[in-house]
Amino acid sequence: MKSARGFSLLEVIAAIAVLSIAFAALMQVAGSSMSLTARATERTQAALRARSMLDTAFVLEPLREGTSEGRFDDTYRWRLTVTPWQAPDRPADAGDASRKLYRLDLDVLWGNDSSERSARFSTLRMGAPPEGGLQ
Repeated sequence: MKSARGFSLLEVIAAIAVLSIAFAALMQVAGSSMSLTARATERTQAALRARSMLDTAFVLEPLREGTSEGRFDDTYRWRLTVTPWQAPDRPADAGDASRKLYRLDLDVLWGNDSSERSARFSTLRMGAPPEGGLQ
């Protein structure tokens, strides 16, 4: 008489254990992926808000040196610092002094106090000529 071939109880338990470990690892990878996606979304939102603000900053009013801050919404806030900028390889008195370059540094901040995150965006902007125009 031929004996029946099949899996023993020990083999079934070992297979279920291996499957459980693999499933737990896959769930951890999926969770990490969702966390990274959420952070990427936050950074994308910060970049979009920063670009909008830097594109429209001082379009209708003249540039002013200094620091200002405010909120985009309940989640994102900003801090803008405007400073004069001089090219490192160019002397301060060289060329046309009627228009001045300014550096705009925009910090976009979000999150709560314990896990605050930020992103910095910088650009250069040409200031308006002095009152009275070019001569």
